[in-house]
Amino acid sequence: MGVDQSDLDIIAEQLQRAARGVRAVAFRCPCANPAVIENDPRLADGEPFPTLFYATCPKLNAAIGTLEGAGLMKELEAQLAADPALKASYELAHQDYLDRRNAIEVLPEKLEFSAGGMPERVKCLHALIAHSLATAPGVNPIGDLAITQLPNWWQGGSCVEQR
Repeated sequence: MGVDQSDLDIIAEQLQRAARGVRAVAFRCPCANPAVIENDPRLADGEPFPTLFYATCPKLNAAIGTLEGAGLMKELEAQLAADPALKASYELAHQDYLDRRNAIEVLPEKLEFSAGGMPERVKCLHALIAHSLATAPGVNPIGDLAITQLPNWWQGGSCVEQR
């Protein structure tokens, strides 16, 4: 992992603004552009960054937004409430997220806060899918389930002009 200036330029084009606190490209689309970045837990001004993993690809984000709009979060939250094994795995995903962030920097003001509603709720598929894509299948079961519902967002070409 890592990030170079060409990645930062693409990320800025994807976000339509300069990215802050980028540590690495955590996942690349099949078109080879960054799709998920890993952020510093704290920005240069001292402000905690809201998420360790952040989806930057506009096509991926649009596809995730469609899933959220279609009610997938409520469906996944119902599965979470009904399945003790899924709930236990989701709690482990929460701990994985905290462990990864704490390995970089411990944020005393966010000691128990990870992202996406973990470990009790399904609040943000963007954060949960970014966690899944940045790590490996099996780390975040809710993110993994949501990924199975995504279309092939990269089909039809890159989200930015190729350099």
